[in-house]
Amino acid sequence: MAETISSFWGPVTSTKECCEENYVHSSYIAELYNTISNIPAIILALIGLINALRQRFEKRFSILHLSNMILAIGSMLYHATLQRVQQQGDETPMVWEVLLYMYILYSPDWRHRSTMPIFLFLYGAGFATAHAVFRYGVGFKIHYIVLCLLCTPRMYKYYIYTQDVLAKRLAKLYLGTLLLGSLFGFCDRVFCEEISRWPINPQGHALWHVFMGFNSYFANTFLMFCRAEQRGWSPKVVYLLGVLPYVKIEKPKSQ
Repeated sequence: MAETISSFWGPVTSTKECCEENYVHSSYIAELYNTISNIPAIILALIGLINALRQRFEKRFSILHLSNMILAIGSMLYHATLQRVQQQGDETPMVWEVLLYMYILYSPDWRHRSTMPIFLFLYGAGFATAHAVFRYGVGFKIHYIVLCLLCTPRMYKYYIYTQDVLAKRLAKLYLGTLLLGSLFGFCDRVFCEEISRWPINPQGHALWHVFMGFNSYFANTFLMFCRAEQRGWSPKVVYLLGVLPYVKIEKPKSQ
């Protein structure tokens, strides 16, 4: 991709680009497909947020769905502009979101519960400051992967202790969308030169966005089910319009 392309936003200043030609459809949007492919993630996060608020789940889940929306909006701004500032506005919320997942996954067994959110908040603020100053490249990717891997053992523990078949299906959908999205994203980056010669670009990074939007929704829904079981709220997985799964709970009258 050319690094000197001028547009409404000026020359491209981001340190990475995807296998989509810049400013083909509009001078205002650098990568059209990579921008609009974040819309499903916003819609799914909004559905999850409405469900969390309507049934009065703990605030952590409302914040989690909001963070999904913020991350998708940040990704839209980045792919629309391909500016370095917007790139950091996309990458930093990715780390914050994983820290929130870590809190939800590990806080039920944390002995000193007040210390965990304080530590994670300071860690997230420290990373945001360091990333703004040093502008990590490969270091950011390694750091993000390590944080995700730290969440994996706990997710697996929740899966093996969950007996509900439909809830287990949510975990499988989470894993399936993660693998498919990663495959498309990997091919888009590694085989871009070959893909550019094809008559039609399959837009692998855009597909990554779509799959990861569903991936986040399935992860959040599964965690809401597990937390509701911990609280004794008799959760069950039901389907919106017979298609989209969500968690329905029945709180004891005392709550």
